[in-house]
Amino acid sequence: MRTAWLRPPLPAASEAAPERPVTAYRVLERRATLATTGLLLALAVLAWWSTARSAAGMDDMVLGLADVRTGMPFDMAVPVFLAMWTVMMVAMMFPTVAPVVLLHRLVMRRRAAGSAPTVAFVAGYLLVWAGAGVVPLGVLLAFAEVRDTGAWVERLAGGVLVVAGAYQFTRWKARCQSACRSPLTFLSTHDFGHGLRGTLRTGAVHGLYCLGCCWALMAVLLVVGLMNLAWMAAIAVVFLAEKHWQHGALLTKVAGTGLVVLGLAVLVDPGLLPGSGTPMPMAPQVEPMDEMPMG
Repeated sequence: MRTAWLRPPLPAASEAAPERPVTAYRVLERRATLATTGLLLALAVLAWWSTARSAAGMDDMVLGLADVRTGMPFDMAVPVFLAMWTVMMVAMMFPTVAPVVLLHRLVMRRRAAGSAPTVAFVAGYLLVWAGAGVVPLGVLLAFAEVRDTGAWVERLAGGVLVVAGAYQFTRWKARCQSACRSPLTFLSTHDFGHGLRGTLRTGAVHGLYCLGCCWALMAVLLVVGLMNLAWMAAIAVVFLAEKHWQHGALLTKVAGTGLVVLGLAVLVDPGLLPGSGTPMPMAPQVEPMDEMPMG
């Protein structure tokens, strides 16, 4: 693919200096860095606030396998759920995607292309995650009416945890994580044109890599509850660290090992699953009283 659009005009011979590798943050102009970072973080904070408010009103709704068999319904409309899911993705993923968005903004500034291409890039990224919300929606709809008193649901949850942990050791995970950890390399090898359609496609491709990197840990939320704020925050921190911390690859293996161990423990003892246990008792039906004879 072409990469010329990433390279600024070459300086005069007298000004030429030997090239050297630099990180995304170092090549950014200070004003662009502050403005773009501030906007992304502000949107993430707003999304966390909105998610916390939504979670406060969903205590009586199935939002994960741990809630199944407790007599809780799932009666959220599809558009409402997908909107809620998208807001969750803004909260959890915008901090992790900041470096590639910042670098893309720098490239567009050097081309005097304005902010629209970077907005299209972010929109393409977010569209992928919004579309991925169909998967948890389907799972929640499928399990909303389960009333089985056996332990198979908990064992299924344990299996999900094992699979999620094992994925952390696969080549697919490593390849997707590498794309997320190297924003300069990604942008230089994914040039789909200078127009908004091209930058939208570039953002969508990056979103697919990000989805490939993170879907397994996202699946953990299907076990413990999509709106479990503590687990959401912990997983978001793992996402940020494994993509941008120098020991991120090691953290990936540690997280994977922990999930496999937890999943195996749940398979052996389903009662270890948070939220499992005795189903919520149903209110007894009251028989209508016979009319008392009037004396």
